[in-house]
Amino acid sequence: MKVLGTSVLVFEAIVVALFIPVAYFTGAATDGSTAAWLGGGLAIACLVGAGMVTRPGGIAVGWAIQVLVLACGFVVPLMFVLGGMFAALWWAAVRFGRKADAATRTREGGPTPLT
Repeated sequence: MKVLGTSVLVFEAIVVALFIPVAYFTGAATDGSTAAWLGGGLAIACLVGAGMVTRPGGIAVGWAIQVLVLACGFVVPLMFVLGGMFAALWWAAVRFGRKADAATRTREGGPTPLT
């Protein structure tokens, strides 16, 4: 889960950072500072979330980030598409990352979760 979830959020931070000039130059944001705060704050949230992936509540933070990225679609409509793609990648990272972690624990002889 750690590698997949972290990878999704780090690449999402790059995409969200590129949201800043798009929002500014298309005139979608009222001014440059709004685009910078929105995109910069969300990019930092993605990086913080990447560090929290294996901690309790880390997956919930990742889902919250996905919702916020989708909400950026109200500023730049293409973010609906990109946010949907990253939400699908996040879902896959959570699902298959947990399966991979369970398989690793089984192979190493450790306990398996009851989920």
